[in-house]
Amino acid sequence: MIVAGKDESSMLVFESERLLFRPLDHGDLALSLALWTDPEITKYVGGAQDKQTLISEHTKYMRRCAGGCIGVWTLTTLGSGEQIGTAILLPMPIEEIDTDWDLVVGEELPDCDIEVGYILKKSAWGMGYATEACLRLVQFGFENTDLQAIVATTDFDNLASQNVLKKSGFIFEGVRRSYAEDCPGFRITRSQWEGSS
Repeated sequence: MIVAGKDESSMLVFESERLLFRPLDHGDLALSLALWTDPEITKYVGGAQDKQTLISEHTKYMRRCAGGCIGVWTLTTLGSGEQIGTAILLPMPIEEIDTDWDLVVGEELPDCDIEVGYILKKSAWGMGYATEACLRLVQFGFENTDLQAIVATTDFDNLASQNVLKKSGFIFEGVRRSYAEDCPGFRITRSQWEGSS
């Protein structure tokens, strides 16, 4: 549920210290292709995807629900205006290998765990952007929806992403199912986030 009195379109575009967040749109296809067809960038998120499939399904990735609060955001640097990646608040798949985009419809929050995630160009690695994006999306999620928790998983070998989650206040909760695999699971609750804010 959206916080009463907020303008939906302007609410979905917001900033962190160095980043502009705005909903993914048709003009972001080149960014999506650059990210998701690169084997090194996608090493821990299922590997490089087929270019034609990405092109044909790009509109699906622009879906939003819960007043727009659940979806994909494009990340642009405030300084240079460079598009450096995307970040998500989306339903976490359990036995599927991709988001169930049929859940990303309507005005209600999906009745499932909502995950935070991020994928960045290699030129943006090691600069703290992933942590900045994660922190800001968690803030957005808790300030603009009724979510009581936000979750995340990583590949077992993706120690950098696990560190991002820990720096963002997530607590390791053991191995859990996601994307049809057993993965390290992380969670932050609304009360934990409020206690750290």
